[in-house]
Amino acid sequence: MLNEQCHERQNELMSQSLRYGGFGAVADRDRTRTLFGQTMGYVAVTAGFFALGAYLGRNLSHVAGIVSFIAAFACLMIMNFTVRRSGSLTVGLLFAVGALLGLAVAPTLLYYASADPQALWQSGGATALFIAAFGSAGYATRRDLSGVARLCFWALLALIVFGIVLIFVHIPNGSLIYSGLGLVIFAGLTMVDFQRVRRSKNLDSAPLIAASIFLDVFNVFLFFLRIFSGRD
Repeated sequence: MLNEQCHERQNELMSQSLRYGGFGAVADRDRTRTLFGQTMGYVAVTAGFFALGAYLGRNLSHVAGIVSFIAAFACLMIMNFTVRRSGSLTVGLLFAVGALLGLAVAPTLLYYASADPQALWQSGGATALFIAAFGSAGYATRRDLSGVARLCFWALLALIVFGIVLIFVHIPNGSLIYSGLGLVIFAGLTMVDFQRVRRSKNLDSAPLIAASIFLDVFNVFLFFLRIFSGRD
């Protein structure tokens, strides 16, 4: 009789463990879906502000574009401090980043729109396929990509140095090499950022992750624009 009661109690405990474990897994999946939806929604709205900024800044000078770029960088830095204090302010700064980057590249986009509009469409399509492919890979993989994140960070710093060298030294096909290396680096960063969406448990992190993904899209688009325009 005692043995039967023990077995029943064990079965009951196991049943409760499975039940609560199941609810926990469901809750995690719901949280992940919510975070993914919020993050991608923020990315889409930020892209809309980028398009608005690019339209409004089509007559800006290159100096004003540089100022807008610096302001966008400042907003990104401030977001890291506001994310724990004011979610609405962080989201507002995210949208400001999109608008400011649109203003920053407006003269460049206007030039291509008049000189080589096909390069713009090709770059946009290639960027969408690129982000979809590597974003899906990063979201689906079970492998920890933190090592890839560190490698890409240092590779990005090296790429910036290489870009500065290209300003002063002419290297045959230097722009193509620069863009190709950039795409490789941002393939890794895109995978890392989309894995963050799946692994993060904090819904408040959505604006920061959205900023990272938007910057991935922004840089990949510019790299493809260099490639399709044949710029050297």
